Amino acid sequence: VQLQASGGGLVQAGGSLRLVCAASGLTFSTYRIAWFRQPPGKEREFVATIARRGGNTFYADSVKGRFIISRDNAKNTVYLQMNGLKPEDTAVYYCAGDRGIIQSQMTLANAYEYWGQGTQVTVSS
Repeated sequence: VQLQASGGGLVQAGGSLRLVCAASGLTFSTYRIAWFRQPPGKEREFVATIARRGGNTFYADSVKGRFIISRDNAKNTVYLQMNGLKPEDTAVYYCAGDRGIIQSQMTLANAYEYWGQGTQVTVSS
């Protein structure tokens, strides 16, 4: 199983980026996928998650209304559209996946078995 995150970069406050998580080596439609981020000097934190078929999404309060998670199971890909970016969104962003997560665990990093390598997002003020 391999997850590869991409799409990060440097953007001014108020700008947008779209992160991409490409998966291989798994039956993608059976995996819940999430995005986490780790700001400089801080713990990894939950950002957003999407259910196997994409019908159910959940967001951290800090990104709700600004970020949109979506998936294309035909392309084994999950997207994170980030709008209205703020300097506090600066972090390394990781995608993660797991087949067996129950809803009460979906925001917990240690519940996800597979992780991508991370992509840096830097928002300048």
